[in-house]
Amino acid sequence: MTDSSSEPVISERAQHFLKVLIERYIRDGQPVGSRTLAKDAGLDLSPATIRNVMADLEDLGFVASPHTSAGRIPTVSGYRMFVDSLLSLKPLDKTVMRQLQHQFDIQNAPAALVDSASRLLSSLTHLAGVVMVPKHNQVRVKQIEFVPLSEAKVLTVIVTSAGEVYNRIIETSRVFSRSELEQLSNYITKHYGGQDLEDIRRLVLRDMQETKSNLDALMVQALEVASAAFAKEDADGKSRGDFVVAGQTNLMDFDELAQMDSLRSLFDAFTEKQEILHLLDRSLEADGVQIFIGEESGYKTLKDCSVITAPYEVDSEVVGVLGVIGPTRIAYDRVIPIVDITARILGSALASR
Repeated sequence: MTDSSSEPVISERAQHFLKVLIERYIRDGQPVGSRTLAKDAGLDLSPATIRNVMADLEDLGFVASPHTSAGRIPTVSGYRMFVDSLLSLKPLDKTVMRQLQHQFDIQNAPAALVDSASRLLSSLTHLAGVVMVPKHNQVRVKQIEFVPLSEAKVLTVIVTSAGEVYNRIIETSRVFSRSELEQLSNYITKHYGGQDLEDIRRLVLRDMQETKSNLDALMVQALEVASAAFAKEDADGKSRGDFVVAGQTNLMDFDELAQMDSLRSLFDAFTEKQEILHLLDRSLEADGVQIFIGEESGYKTLKDCSVITAPYEVDSEVVGVLGVIGPTRIAYDRVIPIVDITARILGSALASR
């Protein structure tokens, strides 16, 4: 995303025309001519004056003239100016708010809540809705249990604050009885419960190094078992991310995305997931709603798209990101509040479990 402080300064009149032009283009998807602009702007100005203002905006890179039309369309810089400085958000009406609140049944499993969020985003915005599956590393652990299996294998059951249950089979240095494993479970839950996985890994390793000589044999075993149970999931030290998506076919309704090559690239991106996951990961590290317009995403596949994201939290910790993907002429004033509120309600529903 660009730094708004580096944008050129334009007059209030030019800003007004840019705002009116973008709102008209978002609504119709057609280049906006001077006559249409004069009518929509509600200002008593000569056609020559309007053409001069449009020429100035074009020179500054905020609008462009497609070679097939005398009208203008917004550029990425124009959209950025519009979003950062000219946009007035529309409050959600009561019908949409009720629909959002009723769709999230806190009795549902977290996976079902995430799926509901993606479908709801898609249906309310008529765009593609994407929701990152909560990252295990960033979800607080509520309880840990160890269940004996055959020989020196133990099933680790991790219950998170979001209500998810993760299972993992580990191998131990010796065979543990059921009662010993219960003691290990109680010890680890007591000492490390309420922390996220990343913190638990760090604390366990620290305790193993600093206090091993002062612990009895069973507690040493507890730390060793915990170390295996909470080991990194990937060779590169990062847990695998994932997201669910709904409404990809909505993108076929927009002429600027409906070309077969563009659609194929977009659908491939949804299937392969890596580029979109990287974009969602970037949003994890930022505060509040993030908007990537066209080339700002850094990915060629999304050069004709805008992505609007918002993080969702459980127990005041960001555990994932959700958002929508559509053409650059997204109705930003309506879509941004939907994305923001959906993130808040999803986080609340996960926490309530």
